[in-house]
Amino acid sequence: MQEFINIFKRMREHLMNGVSYMIPVVVAGGVLMAVSLIMYGQAGVPEKGLAADIWKIGVTGIGLMVPVLSAYIAASIADRAGIAPGLISGLIAANIGAGFLGGLVSGIIAGIVCYYLKKIPLHPYIRSLEPIIIIPILGTLITSGILLWGIGTYVAIAMGAAKEFLTSMTDANKIVLGLIVGAMIAFDMGGPINKVAYSLMVATVGSGIFSYAGPCAVAIMIPPMSMAIASFIMPKKYSEEEKNAGKSAFFMSLVGITEGAIPFAANDPIRVIPSLMTGSAIGCASAYFFNVQTHVAWGGFIALPVTQNIGGFIASVIIGSVIGAVLVNLLKKNIVESDNNEENMDVELSFED
Repeated sequence: MQEFINIFKRMREHLMNGVSYMIPVVVAGGVLMAVSLIMYGQAGVPEKGLAADIWKIGVTGIGLMVPVLSAYIAASIADRAGIAPGLISGLIAANIGAGFLGGLVSGIIAGIVCYYLKKIPLHPYIRSLEPIIIIPILGTLITSGILLWGIGTYVAIAMGAAKEFLTSMTDANKIVLGLIVGAMIAFDMGGPINKVAYSLMVATVGSGIFSYAGPCAVAIMIPPMSMAIASFIMPKKYSEEEKNAGKSAFFMSLVGITEGAIPFAANDPIRVIPSLMTGSAIGCASAYFFNVQTHVAWGGFIALPVTQNIGGFIASVIIGSVIGAVLVNLLKKNIVESDNNEENMDVELSFED
């Protein structure tokens, strides 16, 4: 029983492991879809030629999102033994309409099932068959059976209800949601809180809802863009290292890497993090106001080709970034230059006889 409790005590770690492995799949698939649309140059999905082939590659990558999430949640709980059952049951979850939520559930179940299957005592002669035959077969059968004949339908209903809730929100509620999501994105910049908001972005895109992803894509850009602008317009408030980090943050913002603002937050969290949360929240809410929608689960200007209301997207990024930059510069003090008198402060010691 204590082992079972320990698995749930470490559940955040297991979920983050699944999300971390899922993100490169989402990025590869989403960006290739965007590249395909850029090559096509028209509204709609390319039907033939190189652009259509790249579109198929991207769509295939996005289709792997839920299975990979499920597989690596299971692997975090039961090591490699959980990968096959988690992967297969994750695909089943996607196929029955349980989506991202189904991937979470199937990964947890597969991990727990495989964890306890490993503890069944076996004769030494058949012990070698356990990791490649016994656990994959039994783990997959049990986990997939639980989904298909048990809770899968209810998870799919819950996913449908969440989809209905998001699509039926009023404009006022959307703006409140934008304020919350934007603040979450900027709070820890790639950490667990950020990942919760991002995971919902992935889930909604996978369910065909793009109204959440657009504002989220805006919020992802704002922390690094804010710090880049802040260091550009008031360089006296930043050290040489931070000025260089500001240049890097600018380019990281363009490709949707929120972590670009982390060096600034690490140096001065009290002033930087609240400022960035405010800017990101307002920028995200602005994107909801402008009805910005994005068809890929990623941020940055690389998502523009698959974005509806590009003008609103850019305006929201500018609004949030400027607010974040102004706030952080108002709070920060000028850097005091070192007078380089270290030599004078050194105490000269002599050991003369």
